[in-house]
Amino acid sequence: MPKLKTKSGAAKRFKITGTGKVMYAQAGKRHGMIKRSNKQIRNLRGTKVLFKSDGDNIKKFFLPNG
Repeated sequence: MPKLKTKSGAAKRFKITGTGKVMYAQAGKRHGMIKRSNKQIRNLRGTKVLFKSDGDNIKKFFLPNG
């Protein structure tokens, strides 16, 4: 059985925490800030944790070595 390669696109987008949860950067802050409310911009800061089922799929199919 050959070694499993990590999907390089997923490696750039997700990070696995020490407890095994999957972190991701929030969408919606690349451009068009002028039409978004200050509250929305403020709430989109930082990173979030994926739901468990979604995170399990990411770890299984895209980040097998993570």
